[in-house]
Amino acid sequence: MTLPYRTVTVRSLQATVVLVLSLAALAALCVAQRIPMADTLVYRAEGAAVANGTDLYGLTATDWQLPAAYPPFAAVLFVPTTWLPVAALKVVFVAGNALLLALLVRLSCRFAGLSAPVPAVLAATALGLWLEPVFQTLVFGQINLALVCLVLWDLSRPNDAVGKGFALGVAAGVKLTPAVFIVLLLITGRRRAGLTALASLAGTVLLGALVLPEASADFWTRRILQTDRDGKAWIVDNQSLQGVFARVQHTAEPAAVWAAALPVAVAALWAARRAPERWAVLAVAFAALLVAPVSWSHHWVWCVPLLAVLIAEGRRGTAALMAVVFLARTMWLVPHAGDPDLRLTWWQQPLASPYAPLGLAVLAIAVLRARDGGRRDGALPGQRVTPGTEAAGDAAAGAGTRAAG
Repeated sequence: MTLPYRTVTVRSLQATVVLVLSLAALAALCVAQRIPMADTLVYRAEGAAVANGTDLYGLTATDWQLPAAYPPFAAVLFVPTTWLPVAALKVVFVAGNALLLALLVRLSCRFAGLSAPVPAVLAATALGLWLEPVFQTLVFGQINLALVCLVLWDLSRPNDAVGKGFALGVAAGVKLTPAVFIVLLLITGRRRAGLTALASLAGTVLLGALVLPEASADFWTRRILQTDRDGKAWIVDNQSLQGVFARVQHTAEPAAVWAAALPVAVAALWAARRAPERWAVLAVAFAALLVAPVSWSHHWVWCVPLLAVLIAEGRRGTAALMAVVFLARTMWLVPHAGDPDLRLTWWQQPLASPYAPLGLAVLAIAVLRARDGGRRDGALPGQRVTPGTEAAGDAAAGAGTRAAG
């Protein structure tokens, strides 16, 4: 009985050393490059605007003159960022995001049905720090990892769990894009969870309106429609279909982008109703990244659960290929300072837009899984399907198909 205990201990120690070295390399790089963590500074400016009663959506922060872009509820949550000096706040964000990555790895393993021993989680976290979306999240001081953890945790809970949907609604209240998963809940028959998420989202809007009535009116009637406030959609940072079309067509206002976005959205909704649960979630996540006007590269942290699902299904070659894409950073190899983004040659275009084709591949896999009759087997690990729901009926149909085969 001694040998297994020693084996686990040695592996845990080795994985810990690898993680410490990875974190040390990241910290050294941040210090050497004097990483500004611009988004953290924007969050701090938003929190200060709430605390001081100044114009939330009239502010700009950092040398890039970045505006506030999230709903008023998010700005209320950012008030504690003003309690720390900037240097300390940056350390807290880096350390917090590293911990959130470890949590995301653990949640992704549960989502995919993989065992997650501590050494594996530590080693995956050490590698995950260098995936480009995760790395960019850390160096910009973003909140993407926190939002994905909220969404994935909530979706992975049993369908009859108390308050299922609440965390998803809160995530959507901070940044609107997680609201697409509320649609997923509703169209797959999980109406109680979907309505809970909608109520939670409405609560965040109400709280923001109570604390910041003028800013709320400004955001929900005007700012929400200004998709260009975050930056230029054609730069290589933007990996959505709109960014790809702008660079390919060499114009800031690309034509026919919605002609491509519409079938992507329709395919995602179709797959969401029929594909196994894991692929339904991934189809919605990656379709949202594709059709959004702006999907900065750090928004693509859904690569972590994607890799976990591929590994769980034995698609290790595909997982390795996709990991290489997310590690390669090819978009930073092409000219990308200002207008050169709009003057890329034909052979530079694939380098500038690596994530959109990958997102389409994920959606294609989900559609194929749906066509194979691979409807959700009921739920994710640990979930229970309530008899009489659409999910239960589809699971039974899937079981009958397998038995007939």
